[in-house]
Parts: sequence; C-alpha cells; structure tokens
Amino acid sequence: MFTRRKLTNPLLTSSSVLAMTLALSGQTFAQEGDAEEFALEEVVVTGFRQSLERALDVKRDAVGSVDAIMAEDIADFPDQNLAESLQRIPGVTITRDSGEGREISVRGLSGEFTRVRINGLEAIAATGGEGGPNRGRSFDFNVFASELFNSIEVRKTAQANIDEGSLGAVVDLNTGRPFNYEEGATFAANVEGQYNDLTEDVGPRVSGLFAYHDPEGVWGASFSAAYSDTTTKEMGQNTVRWQRAGFASVMGVDCSANPGDAGCAEVAGAFHPRIPRYGQIEVKRERLGLTGSLQFRPTDATKVSIDALYSELDASRGEKWGEVLFRGNEGGMDVVDYSYDPSTNNLNMMEVNNAWVRNENFEKAWTTKFNQIGVDIEHDFTDNFSGHLLLGTSESKLNFPYEITFMYDDRDYNGYMYDYTNDKDPVLAFNGPDVTDATNFQMSEFRDRPTDTTHGFDNVSVDFDWRLNDVFSLEFGASYKKFTFDTDGYRRDSTVCGNESIDFNCDTDGDGTADLYGIPGTAELSEVYTFDDDVGAGSTTSWVIPSLDGWINEIDLFNQPASQDQGSVNSVEEEDLAAFVQLNGTTEIAGMGFNFNVGVRYAETDQTSSGYNSGSWVTVDRDPYDDILPSLNTALWVTDDLVWRFAAAQVMTRPGLGNLSPGGSVDTFNYKVSYKNPYLDPTRADSFDTSLEWYFADEAVVSLALFYKDIESRPIGSESEGTYASTGLPLSLLNPTSPAGQNPEGQPWTISSIDNGPGGEVEGFEVAYQSPLSVFGGEDTLLDNFGVIANYTYVTSDVDYTFGDEIITERLFGLSENSYNATLYYEDDKFNARISAAYRDDYLTSTSGNGNQFEGYEGTMNVDFSAGYALTENLDLKLEGLNLTDNYQDRFTDLENKRRYEWDHTGRVFTFGVKYTM
Repeated sequence: MFTRRKLTNPLLTSSSVLAMTLALSGQTFAQEGDAEEFALEEVVVTGFRQSLERALDVKRDAVGSVDAIMAEDIADFPDQNLAESLQRIPGVTITRDSGEGREISVRGLSGEFTRVRINGLEAIAATGGEGGPNRGRSFDFNVFASELFNSIEVRKTAQANIDEGSLGAVVDLNTGRPFNYEEGATFAANVEGQYNDLTEDVGPRVSGLFAYHDPEGVWGASFSAAYSDTTTKEMGQNTVRWQRAGFASVMGVDCSANPGDAGCAEVAGAFHPRIPRYGQIEVKRERLGLTGSLQFRPTDATKVSIDALYSELDASRGEKWGEVLFRGNEGGMDVVDYSYDPSTNNLNMMEVNNAWVRNENFEKAWTTKFNQIGVDIEHDFTDNFSGHLLLGTSESKLNFPYEITFMYDDRDYNGYMYDYTNDKDPVLAFNGPDVTDATNFQMSEFRDRPTDTTHGFDNVSVDFDWRLNDVFSLEFGASYKKFTFDTDGYRRDSTVCGNESIDFNCDTDGDGTADLYGIPGTAELSEVYTFDDDVGAGSTTSWVIPSLDGWINEIDLFNQPASQDQGSVNSVEEEDLAAFVQLNGTTEIAGMGFNFNVGVRYAETDQTSSGYNSGSWVTVDRDPYDDILPSLNTALWVTDDLVWRFAAAQVMTRPGLGNLSPGGSVDTFNYKVSYKNPYLDPTRADSFDTSLEWYFADEAVVSLALFYKDIESRPIGSESEGTYASTGLPLSLLNPTSPAGQNPEGQPWTISSIDNGPGGEVEGFEVAYQSPLSVFGGEDTLLDNFGVIANYTYVTSDVDYTFGDEIITERLFGLSENSYNATLYYEDDKFNARISAAYRDDYLTSTSGNGNQFEGYEGTMNVDFSAGYALTENLDLKLEGLNLTDNYQDRFTDLENKRRYEWDHTGRVFTFGVKYTM
C-alpha cells in the first residue's frame, strides 16, 4: 500500500501546504482554524534545521517542481535582500549591482522570463543602479529587505492554475499573516550594525514584527518593518569597452599624409581602450519596508485576508574618474610609442601626446517606491465546492531627480601612457602637466538627466475547486490583469561655450574664434581625489575633479533649460484576460501513489504602445493575440521515499517592455541607433521536465532533475553598419555634447533593430543533496549537529544572433552553463553556524559595439557566513559575513578575445547584532 505520510486531502496544491507551514524564526507553529483537515502533527519551529524540513515538505508534497525557502532560512543567512536568498535554490543565479544582488536567472533564463507574485498578485519592482533604470519585465529584488517575507517559493514547472507569462519560473513571495503565528501575541526584533571593510563605516539594519492571533480564531493582525542604511564602495578600473580608430600620427609619421604607412595601419586596425580609467563608485542605500495584514473569519466557511506592503529604496551613486577620452578624439592624438598583441589584435600599451584628458565627477540619485494592497477571500459553499477571489493593485515608481556630471578637460596633454599588459591592474600614468592642479583644466561640459519610470499592475482573479470524489477534483477560473508602463526623461546636457544661458565668453580676444572650450578651473570649485586601492606600478593615483556643489551653484544648473529625451519617453498599456480548467487527481498505480494535474490555460493579450518616431509621437493599438497553453504535471511514488516527477507544458513570455516602443533611441556617444518594435510576439516554448527525488531519511533528499525547452520563436536583434544619414533621422536628435553631435558622420553607425525570429533550445540538469550528517551514523555524536546542503546546475542553449550578414549561434543572455552552491551548517541548543558558497560561470549580457561581439561577466564565487548564540530563551547574538573572499567583478567585451571592460570589487561586509523574540 501507499504508506507515505500525506495530506488527508491530497488534492490541495502545494501553495495550500505552504500557507499552513509558515513560521517566523524562533516562533511556535500554530495551525489555522481549519487545520484539522490535515493529518500533520504539531511541530515546534525553533531553528534553521526545522525551517529546512518545512521547505522540504513543500517540495515533497508538490505535484510539479517546486523549491522553497522558509522564514528561519531567510533570517539566518547574511542576505542583504531577496535576490541573495534566492541564489541558494537549485538552478537560481543572481546578478549583482555594486555588491548587492539585484535580479535572478532560473535555469539559464534571465529575469525577463521570470514572473514574480507577491501574496499571489503579479507585480514588478524596478530600481536604478549600474546601467540605469529597469525598463523591462524583470523584477529587481533589491527593492526589498529579506526580513519582510516569511517564505519564497519557486515554481519551475507550469500548470494551468498558475499565471502565464513565464519561461523560467514563477516566484511567489509571501509576507506574514496573523493566522500563521501562534495564538495570542508574537513579537520579534532584530538590531544589527553592518560594516564594510572598504568604506570602513557602520550602518544600521533593524527589523521587527508584531502579530496577534485571536485565540477564538475569529481575527488577527500583524505588522512588520525593516530598515537599513548602508554605503558601498566599488573600487577598480574600467575601459568603457575597446575600439579601433586612426590617430593623427604614429611614431612621428603623419598618418593622413602617409596612408600606406605600416605603423599607422597597424595602430588604426587594432583595438585600444576607449576611456581607460581608475576610479571609485560609491553607492548609498537607505531601505525601508513595511508590511501589514488583517485576517478574519466572518463565518466558519469564509476567511478574508487583507495584505499591504510598502517599500522605499532611496539611493545615490557617485563616481570619480581620472581618464583619457580616446573615444572619437583619436584623430587629434599622436602615438609616441605602442605595443601590439597580434593574438588579440590589441594595443596593450601606448604613449600618447595631445591626449584628451577628462576628469569626471558624477552623481545620480534615485528613489523606488513600491506599494501593494490585496484582498484574498476564500469561501466554502459546500463540503465539496469552494471558491477563491483575489484582487489587488501595485505600483512601482522609480524617480531619478538628477543625474549630474561635470567634466574637467585638458585637450592637448603631452605625456600620457597606458599599459594593459596586466589588464587587471594596468598602468595608467599622467607623466606631463600636474593633473592635481585645477588651473590646468577647463570645465567644458555638464550633464543632468532626470527620468521617471512607473510600472502599475491591477489584478483580479476568481477560481473554484469542485471536489468530485475522493480521487478527482476540478479547478476552473478566470483572471484579468491590467499593466501600465510609463517612462519620461529630460536632458540638460550642454557645452559651456555657446551656451547663452551661461554668462561666459569663450572668445577672450574678440576675434570671433573661441580661445577657450570651457571655464578655467579654480581650487575653490575643485577637489583633489586620491584613489586608494590596487593599481599598476607607476600609475597616477591623485587627480583634480570638479566640485559638484560648487559648479551647480556657479552655473545655476537646475535653472538651465531641459529638453525632452525622446528616446526615453514611451508607454505601454497591456490588458491580459485568462481562463483555465485543471483536473487534479490522486490514486494508486500498482500500489504506487500517483498524483497529477492536467489542464489548459487560455490567455489573450491586448497591447497599446506609444513613443517618439523621428520626432513625432506615435501610438500603435495592436490587434489582440492569444495563446492556448496546455500543461501536465505528475508525481509517481515508486516507493514511500522515492518519487518520480514528469511535467510538460506550452509556455510563453511576453516581449520586453523597453522593446515595444514604436520609436527607438539614438546613442550619440557610441554612434548607435536602436529601433524598437511594437509588433513583437511573445517568446513561446514547449517545456519538459523530469526528476527523481529520494527522501532517504528525515530532513534529507538527493535528487536529479532534467529539463528541456524548445523555444519556437523569440524576438531577435540584428545589427548592421551605415551612415546616420541613411537612417533618415533628424540631426536634432543628436546630443550636442557628444562625439556624434559634433561630427555626425565621424565614424560608421551601428544600426540595430529587433524583430520576430527563430527560437532555439535550452537544456540541462540539476543535482541536489540535503541531509544532516547523522545519516552517516553520527546520531548522539557531534556529527548529529552538522548538515550539508548542496546543488549543481548545468544549462546550455543555442540561439542565433545577427551581425550584418553574419549569423552567430550562442547562448541566451544571462545564462551560466555551470552554477552551484553549498552550505555546511551546525546547530545545537545554544549555538548555530553556517558557511555557504555560491558560484556561477561566465555569462553574456548583451551584444556589444565598436567592432566587438557580445559582452558579459566572468564567473563569480561568493562565500557567506552566519553564526548565532542563544544567551537566553528569548535573546540571541548574531554575527554574519558577506563576500568573505572579496570577489572581484570581471566584465569583458568581445567574447572571443574577452577584452577587459571592468575589474573592481566592493569589499567584505560584516553584521553583528541581537535578536529578541517572545
């Protein structure tokens, strides 16, 4: 017979199991009023191992492929946000932004292919950082502190009763609800200090919870809050890509007068760094999160839950650089000496006169305000028929009030040298005039680029569960979602000379020709910055930069005229209507337990998008398109401890929001025009998944999962070269301070477009292991307190990219072929400790430019540590460490030669504090 411990109503989904097993760290689990439906013994959750067991219960009792993290698990890792918690799940990798996790990739599929629900409602949270604002469908997990959530559930296989729109996974984030805590009052507080060894300062990190569960089970209320204020420094060097260009002279030979000279040709045909530089990035983050929940039972058959979530992330990013602006200015520079590497076609070393030295001081600030409110109503009409209504709304508003840069230029500097023989710590030397003397520079240009991005989601869904008999139940329902996306942007980019709003005359002798290109620098309007980190021997480490506050006041920056940045102005309104029917069943086959669900989901998408096209505002109201998405999930219990799962489904992901504009954008610094397409179709795929899971002991599992996705079609980008005139775009779109603004045909333009194209394949496997070490005979010994969690994922893919007439087959963006993480933990009545390592292979992020194909990041390894000691039953001490090896970020351009783009690090982070519960 089928004797595995199971639910007395096995038709309930894994999300129902999850709702009944949530608990906050250190708290007693209390079943809800209807918990008598379950044949579960009451369990006291007191630590990390128990939270692992609860998460394992969710995985085991699900029909499809599901992984979960429970509250104690989240609370007891040194995770700064949810992305870092998620990286411990098999198949999940993360991208980092200035030391913090930001977005996730699931089984090689980037965040654009993952849907996120908060308390059952789909949402998007978008923030800023490196690369600018998030204007896509991916979810920025760093908006939220991990302490706000009681559980995370990652669904890797599709089923009809789950929202469509995911190729990778559906991630459910769940905040606490009062009926999930013990009866009466529950209180918890956590106070920590966070220290970074590069910034050498301490920032606060505090969180707290209060919940009340009416002993009569009629009502309950809960509230939680989390606050942190941290500063991170990112120290290192950056080339801002590599490019080819002709110089004025090479080794004393005038290249324009001697076009056949071998040296001139060799230098012009080889790659050199566009903007070689050392510098510092300082990111400040102040994060506040609040949750509230009210639950009540007006009758024994009805339960109402009202959930609210608010999160605010206030951040700023300051950058200080000392650099040479080769980009577009090579024609005025003289190469005195150089070193050429034929294996990479790189100019690893150059000595240059008439170099364009530029020292920058940059700062941008942004605020993300996310809010959501939802109402969840469950009602039992009869013993066999129940209904569920879920409705809510959310908004993520991202505002950049300013993005300011001031530049100091010395455009005829003699004695500059770079040497990238060691391209991690290159030599960047200013051997001519003193670059710490402000009077050697002129403030020539300034920029300010305020923007706004708003994502809005309205959700309504209703579904019913009809229990047909002891074997089958039928679920059916419908949903409506309205999604709005709006962006706006302005520019105050200007040169100083020729700007009528600035009272400065560049023609000092009155002959009608500018004698200056900017306002001469002064010590009062400047500061000297010293780069205090590893550099190549002989590098210049101090240079003068403009004072932001000084020059803002000097030119009255915020009263300078601002023009609309048409490439950053667009909007999308999308309405999604869906309906589903799903048959659930549990039975036995030859004495083996068999659970399944089979169903179909219908989705219709109605989309309107607007944007600027050649200077005119255009709106495209697209005809609706629809998808029919069948799915099957099965779980066969071969023995009481061994389960074989199989899943198959047709899935889809709607195209990225930033690609749906009827217009495009012009990058006048990189000579690039990008056209968008409001008629892009979704990425559609057939998905297959099978796994074998052996629960060989309590708290233990070893599993193998195989997955395959046949992508039928997807949006595909193509690139070609041409002149700006060939695009038909007006010159008014060119930024006047950029190289293209000053010389529109100074070099060939990269013209990119995106269209519906062929698909590809994604396939791979996951191996996971979890157990206490006592399974190896260590009961009642020291080993009984140790345990291991480990997993490894391999993913590969083949998709096509178009570069002019050449088609290159490569992997999907965001896909690391190899990734793993491992945790060793110890826990007894007083002391607990964990050390965890997370690794991912190199991955691509985009196509590149300037003659390079693709760019991305090399592999990363992050090692974290957490420990706690119980002083009393209610009071714990905590010590945590993040990025213990101080892993460097290694970015490259051009996949074949992997030219160094960026090499920097953010330091180690340590937190120490106390946790009180009662």
